[in-house]
Amino acid sequence: MVEAVVSFAVERLHDLLTEEARLLIGVSDKVKRMQNELKRMQCFLRDAERKQDKNDTIKNYISEVRKLAYDAEDVIEIYAIKVALGISIGTKNPLTKTKHLHKVGTELTSINSRIDDLTRSLQNYGFIATEDNEEVSEVQRQLRWSYSHIVEEFIVGLDKDIDKVVEWLLNENHHCQFVYICGMGGLGKTTLAKSIYHYNAIRRNFDGFAWAYISQKCKKRDVWEGILLKLISPTKEERDEIKNMTDDELARKLFKVQQDKKCLIILDDIWSNEAWDMLSPAFPSQNTRSKIVFTSRNKDISLHVDPEGLLHEPSCLNPEDSWALFKKKAFPRQDNPESTVSDEFIRLGREMVAKCAGLPLTIIVLGGLLATKERVSDWATIGGEVREKRKVEEVLDLSYQDLPCQLKPCFLYLSQFPEDSEIPRTKLIQLWVAEGVVSSQYETERDETMEDVAERYLGNLISRCMVQVGQMGSTGRIKTCRLHDLMRDLCLSKARKENFLYIINGSQQNSTIDVASSSNLSDARRIDEVRRLAVFLDQRVDQLIPQDKQVNEHLRSLVFFHDKKCRMENWDLVKGVFVEFKLLRVLDLEGIKGLKGQSLPKEVGNLLWLKFLSLKRTRIQILPSSLGNLENLQFLNLQTVNKVSWDSTVEIPNVICKLKRLRHLYLPNWCGNVTNNLQLENLTNLQTLVNFPASKCDVKDLLKLKKLRKLVLNDPRHFQKFSESFSPPNKRLDCLLSLSLRTDMLSFPENVVDVEKLVLGCPFLRKLQVEGRMERLPAASLFPPQLSKLTLWGCRLVEDPMVTLEKLPNLKFLNGWDMFVGKKMACSPNGFPQLKVLVLRGLPNLHQWTIEDQAMPNLYRLSISDCNNLKTVPDGLKFITTLRELEIRWMPKSFKTRLGTAGEDYHKVQHVPSIVFLN
Repeated sequence: MVEAVVSFAVERLHDLLTEEARLLIGVSDKVKRMQNELKRMQCFLRDAERKQDKNDTIKNYISEVRKLAYDAEDVIEIYAIKVALGISIGTKNPLTKTKHLHKVGTELTSINSRIDDLTRSLQNYGFIATEDNEEVSEVQRQLRWSYSHIVEEFIVGLDKDIDKVVEWLLNENHHCQFVYICGMGGLGKTTLAKSIYHYNAIRRNFDGFAWAYISQKCKKRDVWEGILLKLISPTKEERDEIKNMTDDELARKLFKVQQDKKCLIILDDIWSNEAWDMLSPAFPSQNTRSKIVFTSRNKDISLHVDPEGLLHEPSCLNPEDSWALFKKKAFPRQDNPESTVSDEFIRLGREMVAKCAGLPLTIIVLGGLLATKERVSDWATIGGEVREKRKVEEVLDLSYQDLPCQLKPCFLYLSQFPEDSEIPRTKLIQLWVAEGVVSSQYETERDETMEDVAERYLGNLISRCMVQVGQMGSTGRIKTCRLHDLMRDLCLSKARKENFLYIINGSQQNSTIDVASSSNLSDARRIDEVRRLAVFLDQRVDQLIPQDKQVNEHLRSLVFFHDKKCRMENWDLVKGVFVEFKLLRVLDLEGIKGLKGQSLPKEVGNLLWLKFLSLKRTRIQILPSSLGNLENLQFLNLQTVNKVSWDSTVEIPNVICKLKRLRHLYLPNWCGNVTNNLQLENLTNLQTLVNFPASKCDVKDLLKLKKLRKLVLNDPRHFQKFSESFSPPNKRLDCLLSLSLRTDMLSFPENVVDVEKLVLGCPFLRKLQVEGRMERLPAASLFPPQLSKLTLWGCRLVEDPMVTLEKLPNLKFLNGWDMFVGKKMACSPNGFPQLKVLVLRGLPNLHQWTIEDQAMPNLYRLSISDCNNLKTVPDGLKFITTLRELEIRWMPKSFKTRLGTAGEDYHKVQHVPSIVFLN
């Protein structure tokens, strides 16, 4: 890890020398020397890190190197801030400048001397200097990247377990409501529960399904609300009503739903009897056909909840199942590895698998580690290390030790997220970029952005099974990721050892999780040295950082986590953060709600090195002009709630144009700026622009933002003007991958949108959402060939849209609401070759819909809503064997009756595991 720290310091010095040359006049030669000396030291560090666990002297030395690298960054950045402030206030006093220059020169000389001494020590210890090679070969990179958008559940040796629990759940003679799956961590309890949850017979037998991760910090409100929302699939109005319920009302509502419907609920990873006691008022224990499945490490939960329930304890895998599971990970490209892989690989692999004691998680992680190794000698080396290990945790530790230095901080960064949390992929990647864990040199040396590299890093961690895929997006891309409990324990342990970050819990938890602790450091010294701080806040915030915590003033990252109802009445509390921590690069205040109409303190302008600032859902409504000082800002999120309300408008001064390094800009629903119109056309590094304020800017200026990848416009009065801006045809946005023309109003806009000009002007789109009237669809050949997600709302086409859309070769998701006003719609053979999800809503005139044989051969989910004149589902559904989910919402009673098990149309859908009827 210290190799990564030094690498980041070298990278930071390079950035300062190239981007802030005006601030380093007079000391640039010393900075260059420091950069070169750190590079030289870096060559020895990899060998030193491998040996630090075996020698306390080396461990202390590594700690000194880490501190030296941090000091180097501090000295330069503090000096640059002083110079920048002097320039901004027009200071011309040569004595002041000479004083600063002399001080920083002395400090740099001292640091360079320390580097010399430490490098000599490295040589005296006999460490081997190794060059920093490419982190992976091209073959390995392709191998790892191939996993990043695939949900892979390796089901081996669980068939009997699945059959047993499914039989319990389906057997009407079993009157017990509860089933418990209990066993040690890493045994595959969650994998077993997921298999049961998606089992075809289970999906046909129950009316509602819900999955909830419980974790050690159980919050009953969040669990109840999440389960209820899944069981009833509410409208937006119903969702708002649920959020405004009291806890008692919410518990009663959830209780009744389970009595009225036959529901299957999975409570995953419930730790304690106390957690169930908190949750139980919302779950009926009798007079219900609903079932609850628990997964837990604590077998006593079964005796506490209901001793009459059915307990299943999965066993460890036998040797042959262990080997079968290992092969799926270690040899992902071979169907039969034992016929294509050398005997030596097989021998070594079997030896290592035998040491995993049949624990699935350990086997999968080991397989993910070895999948990156192409030489027998590498397998032999790891095999020797596995034979030395005696505990599961120590075997898992090998996966961390094997990480390239670039990936270690990426993994440790996950330690700050709450247990069992779904970590948003997009935000995680942006945080990694802002933290500097991705080199900016990639953008000049390769044809990829830092975000591309960060996404590859995430794919790398997933392929090694160190990070799990959470939710998937509608087109098959990863939406969220998460850590298995055992892997999170490893992550926390390593973060502690490396002094990577410090976590402070709120008073609700009555404890502080000291991730930065070390046996030879006092608590005060630990937090004083840490560079990253994560703070867990209570519902009522009267201080952001506890006064008894002496936090390092050189803090670089400050991230807050909190309850959904977190409130901070006085936003002046934030002023202290702005004043005290001037070197911050990351500040995440998302969701800390204040009072109506509050302003962001002007002291935010002190944070000259800030790269990431999130004020999402904070209810801040007035931004200061000092925001323009943040010239290094790359990520700015000002998003408000997704509806028209008092806090959806934010007054923004015309200073955003100064933030020329912005890469991702999320604006509020509506901008009310205090000066002139906003100028955004010179933000040429922008990749993301959400809620473009068309009433405050000229939409034609968007064509100057050539690096845009994602664009959202939310003012329908300007949709057509935007589409016309692509005329003549040579005006294009060639990097744009996602385009949304949507409205926050309650009805669809009547404005006509020329979609043909849009698709011609954005030829590489993968996602397109258009709300508003259309005269016709463009020809299929004009659509971008890689378009995978299409949302058409309120377009009210007269001609059957399926004739065109079924010809799009890569379309995976189609959502049409008030899309078609005609009476007949048809899908032809071989149409929609890749479509997986089809949502049809609000087609009031549709009488007849036909699906021919071999149409939509990959359809997985179909939803039909508000098509009141449609008498029945198409006959062709019986040909779509891939269909797994059918949702019928707000359709006539006769339509639902025909699809019931005794209905005349049941034969068309009897192969579909999950058929859900909603009002």
